[in-house]
Amino acid sequence: MFDGYDSCSEDTSSSSSSEESEEEVAPLPSNLPIIKNNGQVYTYPDGKSGMATCEMCGMVGVRDAFYSKTKRFCSVSCSRSYSSNSKKASILARLQGKPPTKKAKVLQKQPLVAKLAAYAQYQATLQNQAKTKAAVSMEGFSWGNYINSNSFTAAPVTCFKHAPMGTCWGDISENVRVEVPNTDCSLPTKVFWIAGIVKLAGYNALLRYEGFENDPGLDFWCNVCGSDIHPVGWCAASGKPLVPPRTIQHKYTNWKAFLVKRLTGAKTLPPDFSQKVSESMQYPFKPCMRVEVVDKRHLCRTRVAVVESVIGGRLRLVYEESEDRTDDFWCHMHSPLIHHIGWSRSIGHRFKRSDITKKQDGHFDTPPHLFAKVKEVDQSGEWFKEGMKLEAIDPLNLSTICVATIRKVLADGFLMIGIDGSEAADGSDWFCYHATSPSIFPVGFCEINMIELTPPRGYTKLPFKWFDYLRETGSIAAPVKLFNKDVPNHGFRVGMKLEAVDLMEPRLICVATVTRIIHRLLRIHFDGWEEEYDQWVDCESPDLYPVGWCQLTGYQLQPPASQSSRESQSGSSKQKKKAKSQQYKGHKKMTTLQLKEELIDGEDYNFLQGASDQESNGSASFYIKQEP
Repeated sequence: MFDGYDSCSEDTSSSSSSEESEEEVAPLPSNLPIIKNNGQVYTYPDGKSGMATCEMCGMVGVRDAFYSKTKRFCSVSCSRSYSSNSKKASILARLQGKPPTKKAKVLQKQPLVAKLAAYAQYQATLQNQAKTKAAVSMEGFSWGNYINSNSFTAAPVTCFKHAPMGTCWGDISENVRVEVPNTDCSLPTKVFWIAGIVKLAGYNALLRYEGFENDPGLDFWCNVCGSDIHPVGWCAASGKPLVPPRTIQHKYTNWKAFLVKRLTGAKTLPPDFSQKVSESMQYPFKPCMRVEVVDKRHLCRTRVAVVESVIGGRLRLVYEESEDRTDDFWCHMHSPLIHHIGWSRSIGHRFKRSDITKKQDGHFDTPPHLFAKVKEVDQSGEWFKEGMKLEAIDPLNLSTICVATIRKVLADGFLMIGIDGSEAADGSDWFCYHATSPSIFPVGFCEINMIELTPPRGYTKLPFKWFDYLRETGSIAAPVKLFNKDVPNHGFRVGMKLEAVDLMEPRLICVATVTRIIHRLLRIHFDGWEEEYDQWVDCESPDLYPVGWCQLTGYQLQPPASQSSRESQSGSSKQKKKAKSQQYKGHKKMTTLQLKEELIDGEDYNFLQGASDQESNGSASFYIKQEP
């Protein structure tokens, strides 16, 4: 794989143009050590010093010692060689492992390390002086520091099929070699060096420059999908210089032999990696597209909204009636909460008519094929029936799984679910789940998996027992066989870090941890916050992202809340979770009252359809603990 990696020698060149070579650099004092160049001795002249790179051989030296007026070449030999051989042909020869020609033998006169010695010493002196100044701490949250200081593990990118590169991450793992900018260098131009992946955390990789062996002194974190990380061989093909870090530049005299030995048999990124990253970050949803989306204030119905912006596949939707465009809702383009225009009418779902009778200029309906597809179901045989009991994640309190009832059977496998003990008489607080949704479960699911089941509000016969409750209410349990039992090999493990949407405040993406796994169900904890704010989320939820996703897409990440900051905040000023709790805990009754007031205006429409109401004789008795 790296047979032709001769371009990674100590004399590896840059592709600096004549314009780049003649850029002005800072003046250097004349008392610097001398540099030998082509057998002659030169010193830095006051005010006119600078470094230059030979466009033929890549040698770096004092500009004034270079040949010709333009200072493009280090010697007459290189100048003539450049005229007869194109630089592209020279790079190709070295990539193919061909021995240097007679004209190229001038390259071997001085090792690159020797030519950089004087300039490096001068820069080292400047840096030592800078170290005496007070260090300025960088503001903001750093995933790298957070993971290093706590020895955390992050969920791999392959766990997130909806995220960029989620389905084509390949064999990127520890020990993969890449070419990255060399930050331990004092040259006036940007140079690169080889680094190996020491640790992976989502998109982020802890890198160590080749030559440092077990020394982590200059280890650094880098987003693998960033623009400054390249497969081995990219520098040679692009004419970029490979320069060893200054800290270890005297460690070896033959860097070429060192790299050949280190890189033989090693893995690197695919040549088209950056192209794949770019392609995976192209999204079909565009601004001005119209969709139907759940009404964030009244979950029982949908409204028309317009795509305002798209960030990393996440959509900022503005409800069509919002004149100042501040009434918005955030969700992923694959979210089950958004649908094509006309979806509500087609399945019989409640829909809020818009006051806008005509589309605004430039707005257009989103093509139906862009939305996430739900699994087709057969409702002609045994199927869910109104009144059947089940367990469901409460959409207004995602930390709980509650006793619930099927209130209405819609078309295409959709169900309207109500939480027992907290329902409005008019069904204004029902919410829609598909029959294959991983957020609904058969009776007994929580008991079997040792999850606390939230009983109906006001139910006093505790501890709650399904057998007694079904008998008291005269209800039957929904058949177990109708629920989704697919459990993918998702790859999540308890303790893994990730970035997760706060679904009660969906514009926020927070630092989070997987604290429990039940089949395909994940318990997501928001770092720094109490467990009462945890959320149950499916392993394939589009609201979960790898570490580094926010950095990659430019989305703002919410850091963990520190204990001191939580204690200093009052109940009215807590920024995230307290605001959230007002929505999903104390907000239920308010939601119902608000909807009742709006229903008086006659704006709510219920589209009728011929949903099947077949009988079901399955009671899933084996999921219920039988009592004598």
